[in-house]
Amino acid sequence: MDKELKKFFRELVEAPSPSGFEEPAQEVYRKFVRKYSDEVKTDVHGNVIAFRKGKGKLKMMVSGHADEIGFMVNFIDSDGFIYFRAIGGVDPSLLPGLKVDIYTKKGKIRGVIGRKAIHMMEKEEREKTPQLKDLWIDIGAKDKKQAETLVSIGDPITFQLGMEDLQNDLVLTKATDNKAGVFASGALLKYLEKEKTEANLFCVSSVQEELGLRGARTSAFGIAPDIGLAFDVTTATDHPTTEKKKYGDISLNKGPAIAKGANINPVIFDMLLSTAKKNNIDYQIEAAPRATGTDANIIQLTRSGVATGLISFPNRYMHTPIEIVSLKDIEKAVKLAGEFIKTLNDKIDFTPGM
Repeated sequence: MDKELKKFFRELVEAPSPSGFEEPAQEVYRKFVRKYSDEVKTDVHGNVIAFRKGKGKLKMMVSGHADEIGFMVNFIDSDGFIYFRAIGGVDPSLLPGLKVDIYTKKGKIRGVIGRKAIHMMEKEEREKTPQLKDLWIDIGAKDKKQAETLVSIGDPITFQLGMEDLQNDLVLTKATDNKAGVFASGALLKYLEKEKTEANLFCVSSVQEELGLRGARTSAFGIAPDIGLAFDVTTATDHPTTEKKKYGDISLNKGPAIAKGANINPVIFDMLLSTAKKNNIDYQIEAAPRATGTDANIIQLTRSGVATGLISFPNRYMHTPIEIVSLKDIEKAVKLAGEFIKTLNDKIDFTPGM
């Protein structure tokens, strides 16, 4: 991955963007895509849409969601300890002892998620998974009055920022889900920079996916695409205790996963598969027998229906502070999407069986 793209990826994953508070990540996306787009706009919902004009009439929407899981300040007690609610799906058992950042009008405040020490717990407490109401954030405040001068109800919270390189082109971040998809949406524009394509391309960094695919719904309605493609992460199964008979065989560094199933237009699936084979791009097949829970689901159902595909990046430890993906998988996904787009024209019929 070249330096510009690596910088773009790092800035995205380090930008705080819990659902409903995506502005920092969206500014990173806007800044990158401006030089590769004919027009960049932000809608009232907060979706950022980069438009690249094509030679034909076909409109294609590509989407990756900018929001990540996080928390929100809910209550401050008399001793200055902060209680919080989750934004998106969070496993409370992972939280005690973690460093977090609270984003306030006065800037970032560092805190740590606290819980009663194990020495003070009864046997039943030790064996029980904690609930969010049993946890708090300690910012070192001496009392409620001091805490309230720093933090306000409704302030967003994220896991501690950071990105680390691991072995074999793997990276560790708090928000691969789904800054990897936002990255791919932007990197795709750079990949096609010198190409003349038939399709008019709308690359979207969508918002509030973790709360019900909300940004994809509003942006897709506004764009009214003929075809759509979502970039997202999918659960990797290449680690201990995962039952592949149930969840399938999806591994890091073996290429992006191309989804197949009810959420996916079969013509687009076949074209993606053919593109991967023709260009010697490693890929995996992901069985998706029902709605995928990604932007692809809502794009497919927009207006009278949109022919939609889904390309995913295997992700270990999803919805935790230590998500791991392969940069090689992401680069191959961008190439796959780019080469697929080169094959599009106004004459293709995406009607199944036709």
